[in-house]
Amino acid sequence: MSQNWTKVYTTSDPIKAEFSKQLLEENGIEAVLLNKQDSSYHFGEVQVLVPELDSQTAQKLLSDNPF
Repeated sequence: MSQNWTKVYTTSDPIKAEFSKQLLEENGIEAVLLNKQDSSYHFGEVQVLVPELDSQTAQKLLSDNPF
């Protein structure tokens, strides 16, 4: 099944991205991480993606629970 994924959170800290993903999954929202960081120098960003249908709920959860 193909889903449209939407970015709901971006950070340079992979730990914050993982916490965000766990928060979303604990609330029944499927989430994936897209790591765009350079593996040698660790600059860049990590994105949290959710299905488009869940994006508003996910953004609300993340704004209510800042890291």
